[in-house]
Amino acid sequence: MSKYAIIVGSVLGASEYVADALAEAIQQNGDSAEIFLSPDFTEIPSETIWIICTSTHGAGELPDNIQHFAQQLEFADLSAVSAYVIGLGDSSYDTFCHGAKAIETLLKQGGATLLSTPLHIDVLTYPIPEDEAVAWFKSQTSQQIA
Repeated sequence: MSKYAIIVGSVLGASEYVADALAEAIQQNGDSAEIFLSPDFTEIPSETIWIICTSTHGAGELPDNIQHFAQQLEFADLSAVSAYVIGLGDSSYDTFCHGAKAIETLLKQGGATLLSTPLHIDVLTYPIPEDEAVAWFKSQTSQQIA
């Protein structure tokens, strides 16, 4: 059984919907998933597979609820971490998915293993981003998630 930690950065709730949909798909497959809406690095087991799902806020910043977590990652040893990154954004802005890109950079700097190229969901193309995220996640895992 695989264990997942779904780490959420959200302002208006879309990333939370994505997290809920991913958790449901993971649990239907017999694996476990815990959602972290106020993520703290010290509370997220490194032996879980991280799925970081974040939107971008303002002028390309991370949402308030995930900023502390991102600061914790800056100097952390992440060599034991395996992760997926999902970004939500609006491609009409030049800061499209900058939040997810910032998280990706921090993960790489800390030595984490990215299990896939990050997914950047354009809400203009996919107005229900959780459907796109679940389909992508299923395609990235060797498991047959229901």
